[in-house]
Parts: sequence; structure tokens; C-alpha cells
Amino acid sequence: MERRTRLWRARRRHVHIDAVLEGRGRLWVLTFFRNDRPMASIEFPTQRAARSAARIRLRELEVAGWVDHW
Repeated sequence: MERRTRLWRARRRHVHIDAVLEGRGRLWVLTFFRNDRPMASIEFPTQRAARSAARIRLRELEVAGWVDHW
């Protein structure tokens, strides 16, 4: 069973970045999309670790001037 959830969207000017979490068997895959195109995917053993990494990345983007936008 696949579970896929968008965790957040950050915007800056006319660009948006999404963090999407997907459960694949026992792994959790965090994928970042820029304007709906995949940029990077990272596998994690737990959902908690993947969500933590997504939060850290959002904070980094906010420091760089991106705005959290749902």
C-alpha cells in the first residue's frame, strides 16, 4: 500500500518547492519537487526521520527568504 502526503510547499517569487512523503514498504521516501518536477529523493527507515529532515529543509529555505505556503 502506497501512502503519499505533501508535507509543505515553500514559495519564492514565481517558484515553489514541495516536500512529499511516500511510504514504500518499510521505507519512507522524501521527495522534493521544484515547480512540480522532482529535484531529489531521500530514503529513510522511519516516517519520523523523514518528517524531521523535511522540517529542517523548510527552516533552511525560510532563512533564505522562502515563504511557507499551503
